Amino acid sequence: MKNISKVLLASAMLFSMAGCSGSGNASKEDPTKKSEGVMTYAEYDAAKTDDKVVIEAYVQGKQSWWENKANIYLQDGDGGYFLYELPISEEDYKKLTTGTKLKVEGFKTEWSGEVEIGDGKFEIEEGSWVATAEDVTALLGTDDMIKKMNKLVAFKDMTVEKEFQYKWDGSGTEGDDLYFDVSSNGKTYTFTVESYLCDKDSDVYKAVKELKVGDKVDLEGFAYWYEGLNPHITSVKKK
Repeated sequence: MKNISKVLLASAMLFSMAGCSGSGNASKEDPTKKSEGVMTYAEYDAAKTDDKVVIEAYVQGKQSWWENKANIYLQDGDGGYFLYELPISEEDYKKLTTGTKLKVEGFKTEWSGEVEIGDGKFEIEEGSWVATAEDVTALLGTDDMIKKMNKLVAFKDMTVEKEFQYKWDGSGTEGDDLYFDVSSNGKTYTFTVESYLCDKDSDVYKAVKELKVGDKVDLEGFAYWYEGLNPHITSVKKK
């Protein structure tokens, strides 16, 4: 699925992401329970690309809103979902706080390895649940990491190997995505602060800009995928 150029979107973006300050505590609601006619996460995961899907899950992060469309991270008790260009008014978008329960109908799509739900329509439902970031440090570099796609995850005791640069190739400026390298068990990975998820005024954007090679950090974010794991970081805690 081809994503719209961020350059074209920049003037129309609104930033809203409670998760940029870290994960919350799970509520008492059972996040695995589904209404009649709604897929379990296992059923969604087994669906083929372009299949129609119907899911229920809870908002964990809002990546962007523009021209009555939004990119949204959802999660239930079993897995994560990414809504790509969900048609939504600005008024309804503002109603989607962290934990809001949604029912979504759409089509399962894939873009450069990232599994998404496109052409969606939604209903806001009663109920609320906030995920706690799952420690997946031990899964880095393994085939099992992909099973955590789009979930809120944590990476513990990481070492900064390369300080930030603007954009993947260093060609950007203040306000663009930040890319930085961290390592665990001798292997190095590139992580991202997605500026439409956590903008230049967010705590996490500022924190990453202050990191130095050799710093030890605990990180949280969404297990986004782009030709492999490309975490979108929402929390940084220097140790």
